Amino acid sequence: MLFGDCDPAGIVYTPSFSSFALEATHEAMHQLLSAPFVTTLKDQGILTPVRALDLEFLAPVTWDQQLIQEVSIMEIGQHSFTFRVAGFLAVDRLAYKASITYVALSADTQQKIRLPDSLVTELSQIKC
Repeated sequence: MLFGDCDPAGIVYTPSFSSFALEATHEAMHQLLSAPFVTTLKDQGILTPVRALDLEFLAPVTWDQQLIQEVSIMEIGQHSFTFRVAGFLAVDRLAYKASITYVALSADTQQKIRLPDSLVTELSQIKC
């Protein structure tokens, strides 16, 4: 963690964890697609806003600690997909966990659409 992520007591700000979790899911998809997640889907006419975000804090994180994040897929629906993100301070010390649900929208109409089969296949490869 960086000093700027923390309050005056050196504890990471609560809102920072939503950014950490979102960035972790984007990085996981970037690695899977070998390209930027949001841009790749937008080029296919698909927007993926977050529909739901849930965070649970289990241990304080302070500046200069390394946060190791693991991303897995929790659920793949017809129109949405949900990631689980676990943030560890050590192999066995869970600091936080999150679930993030993205929904697929048409870039043209901004209406909900079915997930493309190719995306479902890619998502299915993320560690469970």
